[in-house]
Amino acid sequence: MERRTAQELLDRLHRAQNEYNAAGDSRGLSDVLACDVRWSVPGDNSLARVYIGVPEVLDYMERRRQLAACTLRLVRRDVLVGRGQRIAAVTDGVALRSGKVRTWGTAGLYEVADGRIRRFWMLPLEAADFDAIWSCRE
Repeated sequence: MERRTAQELLDRLHRAQNEYNAAGDSRGLSDVLACDVRWSVPGDNSLARVYIGVPEVLDYMERRRQLAACTLRLVRRDVLVGRGQRIAAVTDGVALRSGKVRTWGTAGLYEVADGRIRRFWMLPLEAADFDAIWSCRE
């Protein structure tokens, strides 16, 4: 995959996620996710599991949106591409949780089919911090 194509797809994804986080508008997300999308969130936190299909992924994003009181913002930092339909990206997040601004970084692996995200695997750069941010025990 061309680097520019990968960047454009991830920019569309993050723009759609940020719009959803702020206003609850999922139209952009539906346009960038494959109907059989699988979204994997690791860890020991309230969001950790594999979400299958657009409705489950949107449910995950809504739960995350509510936990962050509509303050979550994602910023793509770097993209790695090669041959094939996979993209690796470093993304930072920031959200208000329990009255504190929290930040984290992730590496994400995306599998693309027909110009849409079909699979996503997340790797938090600081797993314990990520779990603490998204834990209901915070």
